[in-house]
Amino acid sequence: MKTNVYSIEGEVTKEIELPQVFEIETREDLIHKAFRAISLSMRQPYGSSPLAGTRRVGHNLGPNHGISRIPRLASGSRGVLLASMVGGRSALSPRSDKVLYKKINKKERRLAKLSAIAFTANKERILQRGHRISEESIEKLTFPVVVEDDIESITKVKDAVQVLSNLGVYDDVLRSKDGKKIRAGRGKMRNRTYKQPKSLLIVGSSVESLRAFASLPGVDLASLNSLSITKLAPGGNPGRLTIYTASTIENLREVN
Repeated sequence: MKTNVYSIEGEVTKEIELPQVFEIETREDLIHKAFRAISLSMRQPYGSSPLAGTRRVGHNLGPNHGISRIPRLASGSRGVLLASMVGGRSALSPRSDKVLYKKINKKERRLAKLSAIAFTANKERILQRGHRISEESIEKLTFPVVVEDDIESITKVKDAVQVLSNLGVYDDVLRSKDGKKIRAGRGKMRNRTYKQPKSLLIVGSSVESLRAFASLPGVDLASLNSLSITKLAPGGNPGRLTIYTASTIENLREVN
């Protein structure tokens, strides 16, 4: 399985053999399972105090008094402590000590990550996921998109935009920019006012060397060590449009 290596001007410089990781049998079911385990494990525990509604002293008069035997305040007839009482404890409230971490087998998690990497070379899944590529490049562009290491020397955002335009993938950044919408529901009150589609994922030797791309809408950066299911398959949906540097592809040969 071969792919082209592009310069930052968008020209084909050479053709290389892809690592074995791009030829493995893809397991989309494991990708969904791993993404669900990761997203559920990131939940923040919440709940009421274990003592809420029980910080009162209640007594009952016992039988033969013509009144139900529930704990009541000594100063009156108000019931306390029970879940059926106003001011009593909560019956089935959330518990802050509940373990929210979801386990997944180590081999399944690893195979899910390798499958997500392999899906970045699948042109049909990339287009099916909704990524947009210019008409001039959609036929001649090979996947995964591999660019020379010169891309890591870019320091200005305008140069970063020019590189993506040369490759024919800047339309996907515009898709993410135009797709920014106000969230429906209470999330607007909780510092997540907007929702925005994911665009490119750029994988290089380090995140710091790709900082010029960080401010582009929907673009994520990663190194080989920081690749994860949440970046390779946002929402558990594989086939993200990904750009690799040539050195990253060489390092992927050691992954098996």
